[in-house]
Amino acid sequence: MFAKHAITKKLNVPSGKVWEAIRNIGRLDVWFPIIETCKVDGNGPGATRYMTVAGGGGDIRDSIEEIDEASMRLVYLRPVSPFPVTFYKGTVEVFKSYDGLGVVVWTIEFESKPEDGPALKDLVQSAIGAGIDGMETDLLKQHGSAPGSST
Repeated sequence: MFAKHAITKKLNVPSGKVWEAIRNIGRLDVWFPIIETCKVDGNGPGATRYMTVAGGGGDIRDSIEEIDEASMRLVYLRPVSPFPVTFYKGTVEVFKSYDGLGVVVWTIEFESKPEDGPALKDLVQSAIGAGIDGMETDLLKQHGSAPGSST
């Protein structure tokens, strides 16, 4: 079964700061509650991101395939995953809202057995949603709230 799911959130952080954080590839262990460790080997396309899932949940390895500065888009493949998938691709895009704030669209494509699809969809949506929230919290701590915001 092939599935594609997009998680979208407008952050209270300028789009440029959001893109800078994403293009730097790391800090997933800070943003995602499910990720215990994150280390990056290399820089830019061709870099490898190594992660462990909290609570002994297994290892994850991502291969950074594309970093498009003009489109503010990062694409990665996940050849090693503790989850029951045979294919996993993530695309993270940042869009600039009318007020200059960043809108993150994190799209996950995966292939799995049909019986695993619904649980994986729920996992992807909750994990990515929590990660985007964690990224926003981290960026607000680093850079303060956006101009004109109430946070």
